[in-house]
Amino acid sequence: MALSISSLASSLSSLSFSSRISRNPDSISISQPPKTLPISFSSKTTRSLSIAATVAAPAEAEPVENLKKYVKSRLPGGFAAQTIIGTGRRKCAFARVVLQEGSGKFIINYRDAKEYLQGNPLWLQYVKVPLVTLEYETSYDVFVKSHGGGLSGQAQAISLGIARALLKVSADHRRPLKKEGLLTRDSRVLERKNVGFKKARKAPQFSKR
Repeated sequence: MALSISSLASSLSSLSFSSRISRNPDSISISQPPKTLPISFSSKTTRSLSIAATVAAPAEAEPVENLKKYVKSRLPGGFAAQTIIGTGRRKCAFARVVLQEGSGKFIINYRDAKEYLQGNPLWLQYVKVPLVTLEYETSYDVFVKSHGGGLSGQAQAISLGIARALLKVSADHRRPLKKEGLLTRDSRVLERKNVGFKKARKAPQFSKR
């Protein structure tokens, strides 16, 4: 195709020619310049945000001496001088329980119940079952003096003591408590070791040879 010199010069003024020579004299090879993307650097400075989080330390347990003073102020004359009182037993454990109208505090041997029972959920459930049955969790403060046995036996003894103390609050409590089996004393105890046995029931193994 024939082009005029002026039109060809104007159309090719913006293009760059390659240095390669084509074998065909009638054709012209033209290479387009590479496209470059403009890169702009922003002069904005980034601000760093630092957040400091503080974790609240767990509340320390109240000292035993303060709880002793508190219990003595609430129980003038000691445990035996109170009116709403109940005793419970389980295995070798013995518990004396006093109920007073309050906000739901639970103190065992001048210590908080959760601390004394080592935070065990099963033992804490044992001691609160009678109050939960009658919906008195936040109506009475419970003061306990227990000894003997382990914490599991003491927890069950406290449960029986609370149930018996609630009977002195009202005789109408007998039916719901008895229905849940909370007034029955569990008489099971550890059987003693018998003569000729390794334990109460375990006999020595017989060997013929």
